[in-house]
Amino acid sequence: MALRTTPVILGVDVSRDWLDVCLDGAEPQRIANRSDDIDRLLRQHPHAAIGVEATGDYHELLCARAQALGLRVYLISGYALRHYAEALGQRMRHDAIDARLLARYLSREIDRLRPWQPSPPHIKRLRQLLKRRHLFVQQREQLRQSLASVAELADCRDRLLDEFRRALHDLDRRIRQAAHEIAGRQALERLVSIPGVGPLNAAALLTARHSGEFPNRDAFIAYLGLDVRTKDSGKHRGRRKLSKRGEPEYRRLLHCAAMSACQCSAPFAARLKQLRERGLSTTAAYVVIARQIARLAYTLMQKRVDFDPDRLNWGGAGP
Repeated sequence: MALRTTPVILGVDVSRDWLDVCLDGAEPQRIANRSDDIDRLLRQHPHAAIGVEATGDYHELLCARAQALGLRVYLISGYALRHYAEALGQRMRHDAIDARLLARYLSREIDRLRPWQPSPPHIKRLRQLLKRRHLFVQQREQLRQSLASVAELADCRDRLLDEFRRALHDLDRRIRQAAHEIAGRQALERLVSIPGVGPLNAAALLTARHSGEFPNRDAFIAYLGLDVRTKDSGKHRGRRKLSKRGEPEYRRLLHCAAMSACQCSAPFAARLKQLRERGLSTTAAYVVIARQIARLAYTLMQKRVDFDPDRLNWGGAGP
């Protein structure tokens, strides 16, 4: 009997309570998202490669149990899976279909994907704090907007918003403390010396930098989802769009840093003016500047050097 040369492929769609598991394209089966059930599944396929979409924190138990048993796990972004489904003409999406899509995607793309590696606990904690802060801000704005037109609830609204303010203040303190424990005072001071970068932006950049191995700045930019996709054909030059892979919160914070830099720094303000004169929209110009800030941050973290405004240049930062 010939030995199997390709691994067993498991596509796993994850939710809070269960996993839909597709084995090599077969009909998906559902199991509970619990350690015992996951271990039972994984021991039946000791050499499997597992494709799973990152869904909040619900995939973490499966990933941890798989790695403990020596299996390879590949995290597939929802962005990539959505466009893969569109390319296949997949009109419907539900758990079982997504499990089958994950298995199909992994079986065809496994050679160009890198197996998942868990983040160190301190990086994981900082990432969770940043995500929770973003959720806090979203909920605060929803509350503010929903109660703004109800005059008789103004006192209630103000009390709730004051509670949000205190909670965010405490969360920001925890984020600063966690970032300081990871990188130390000097590394954080280097980051916040970049115009527009404050403690929160610095924490996000630090978390992203420690989330994987990046051989160069371009790889770091791609991880942040700030790399540009092109679609040219013949003489036609298609519209440039960001890949938007990775954490949306990193891009939001870098966009905020770009806006702040253009308000407080003459070189960045001049760069914004230059980009606008070239025909870019204000949003597109801020994206270019956000990308430049990320490149600067990568260099400072990688080389452990201080930011020097006199050596600021815009090489490689164009749209």
